[in-house]
Amino acid sequence: MARVGARCSGVELANRESRSSWRDFLSGLKQRGLFGVEFVVSDDHEGLKAAIREVLPGAVWQRCYVHFLRNALDYVPRKVDDDCLQELRWIYDRRDLAEVRRDIAQWLAKWQAKYPKLCDWAEDNIEETLTYYRLPLAHHKHMKSTNMLERLNQEIKRRPHVVRIFPNMESCLRLVRALVVETHENWLEGTRYLNMQHLVEHKKEALRQAA
Repeated sequence: MARVGARCSGVELANRESRSSWRDFLSGLKQRGLFGVEFVVSDDHEGLKAAIREVLPGAVWQRCYVHFLRNALDYVPRKVDDDCLQELRWIYDRRDLAEVRRDIAQWLAKWQAKYPKLCDWAEDNIEETLTYYRLPLAHHKHMKSTNMLERLNQEIKRRPHVVRIFPNMESCLRLVRALVVETHENWLEGTRYLNMQHLVEHKKEALRQAA
């Protein structure tokens, strides 16, 4: 199992995605210099969430909205021929949290009778997908999902398939680590994925409003 941390990259092997394996992975990143983590995006994996709370207690957690929408499919019939799920998806394009909450209430009222299981589940869990509204607007697109890491994971899966046969596990890990290092350098030196000045100004504005 290969896992990648976005700001301080790392690759490790683990037999399963347990709380302890994720805890060891995150602790290893901290030991290698990861600090000041304020925001974490992931799917709704209980072991990972527990490890985040334990190792990165100062960080707020964002449930990936793409995974959330996929999970929603478990609460509707296999063939949904109306706009229910599309309207739920559109909620995440809103710019303002107050508007989002209003749209959620309207969505729940509209679909509760037809899809009660879906609406009950969404009402209980959707708040976890709205943490990104704490961030500046310019960061919303990138930080409301794990799409960036999903693309990297797809590339990690693709490269070993091209080679097909490795003489040993270490040779496979060398390939994956080289890819992670290359990607990490691109994130640092290439096209800037997030302009952190937006976050600085966002924090300053929050302090001014609180004063």
